[in-house]
Amino acid sequence: MLNRGLDKLELLRIVEAVANEKSIDKELVIGSMESAIQKAALTKFGNDNNIEVTINRESGEIVIKKVLEVVENVEDPSREIYLDQAKKLKKNDNLKIGDKIFEELPQIDFGRIAAQSAKQVISSRVREAEKNRQYEDFIDKQSQILSGIIKRLEYGNVIVDLGKAEGVIKKDELIPREILKTGDRVKAYCYEVRKELKGHQIFLSRAHPQFLAKLFQQEVPEIYEGTIEIKSVARDPGSRAKICVFSQDSSIDPVGACVGMRGSRVQTIVNELHGEKIDIIKWTEDLPTLISESLSPAEIQRVLIDQDNKRIDIILTEENLSKAIGRRGQNVRLASKLTNYEIDILTDKEDSERRQAEFKDRTETLIKNLEVDETLGQLLVSEGFTSIEEIAQSSPENISKIDAIDEDTAKELINRSKETLEKEKEAVALKLKELGVEESLINLKGMTQGMLVILGQKNIKKLSDFADLSSDELIGGYDEIKGKKIRIEGYLEEFSLSRKEADELIMSAREIAYK
Repeated sequence: MLNRGLDKLELLRIVEAVANEKSIDKELVIGSMESAIQKAALTKFGNDNNIEVTINRESGEIVIKKVLEVVENVEDPSREIYLDQAKKLKKNDNLKIGDKIFEELPQIDFGRIAAQSAKQVISSRVREAEKNRQYEDFIDKQSQILSGIIKRLEYGNVIVDLGKAEGVIKKDELIPREILKTGDRVKAYCYEVRKELKGHQIFLSRAHPQFLAKLFQQEVPEIYEGTIEIKSVARDPGSRAKICVFSQDSSIDPVGACVGMRGSRVQTIVNELHGEKIDIIKWTEDLPTLISESLSPAEIQRVLIDQDNKRIDIILTEENLSKAIGRRGQNVRLASKLTNYEIDILTDKEDSERRQAEFKDRTETLIKNLEVDETLGQLLVSEGFTSIEEIAQSSPENISKIDAIDEDTAKELINRSKETLEKEKEAVALKLKELGVEESLINLKGMTQGMLVILGQKNIKKLSDFADLSSDELIGGYDEIKGKKIRIEGYLEEFSLSRKEADELIMSAREIAYK
């Protein structure tokens, strides 16, 4: 291809053919040819030289030039030239230090080794350009559904021929118990296109929640057009799914539109997902209603919401308990994913027992620390004074509003509360000293003594130790391991910190520790 006798126009025709065949830019092919000829020229004229090669884009003519830089002191004669020599050589008195001059070299015959080397350069550049072109083609298809033919199965993974590239569906991204065979046409969600040294990789999934969302987008015109919005999706692939939808147009029923005439639209999606049952839920800003709908078919009595900690307590009858939880906890697990709230389900009996236990614990705390009788302790708790801190921070006027408590008794309760808190503070300070908790952590704004004791017991004694924690390690959270939601207990969970408060504490520590 690079033989001296090659017709110049034939060279351009070869460039055109390669560019069309590989679907890459013609300029990249010409550039790779110039690099190949340059490599061969260096072999012939010496690798110490600085050689440039250009191919005329119109005529196909190849020009090989040696480049010399004009310098004051020549250290490398193969790349540099004195100013006076350059002026004589080029017959140009306007040349100055730093300029470059070009000396045209004769055309070369490519020997077998040089030609092979040039061919390798061209092939390598073309392959690289082809990989880049494929990557650019598929990066735009990320977050879309792709369709292809199953090419082969490897160790449980499915390799899919997508036409100009291959995609992989990993074993854990397949629908459980789904049987796929070589030659089958398959749809999957493209969740990542990754560029790597050996080329790009296209990762597909049939288990991803967005696969369900994109299938609805394909089947429901109102979703595609934006009239109906998918708010959230939760899946137990191959078994059950929940999807939350909202209509921008009040005249359109989002659930009915997704179901379709006689269930035609949703049935098409169910068939694609091999019988996966789909619950379609109408989204609402009223969180208790949304939670109740998400836990259907269970009937909910009460919903108690903790916005700061993203937790919800569901109170229902014993008869509805199994319906709300679902088989192996599936219904409540999907509802939790759908709403992004941690959901605890209690029967009305359990709720009553819990509230009674809380009332008893709070009463006993007041009796023990304030040296009051059971009747007064119960009276204070029932009126909303659930802790010693609340009494210490209250005024005699507020407390004396309670029947059977006069102003003198109210003042005495406040004084006893403050004395108790002061004693606790002194005891905690001594405990922190014994644990070896450093002053920098003790002085962190927002940190209570109770929190510091727990952290010290967990061997978190320095500000830098605390700064390295995550909010989940502080307040608790959930992690998904092999499809199962695992509860992570937080160090400071008993203090009911919100995620925002936990994040602010950690960021404050980092700003001080790493400034």
